Amino acid sequence: MKIKTGFKLRTIVGEHIITGEGVERVNFNKIITLNETAVYLWENLVGKEFTEDDVVKLLTDEYEVTEEVARKDVQNLLSKWEEAGLLDK
Repeated sequence: MKIKTGFKLRTIVGEHIITGEGVERVNFNKIITLNETAVYLWENLVGKEFTEDDVVKLLTDEYEVTEEVARKDVQNLLSKWEEAGLLDK
């Protein structure tokens, strides 16, 4: 899978927000904010093909978290990103 092109991570008033470039991507009904961990993942994944296992490895390499906890968190995050239309599968 891959993060779709046309989305940018911006920091606005201390909040990390995903914005769409171009009028067709603007949806003011949905604002996508990321916490620091999701920002870390976004920055390491944007522009690359990746699997769920790749994202789990990023988490376990950077944070003191078990693979089981990381996988659950990654599945939740990727599900939200997919629902928001941020991923190409």
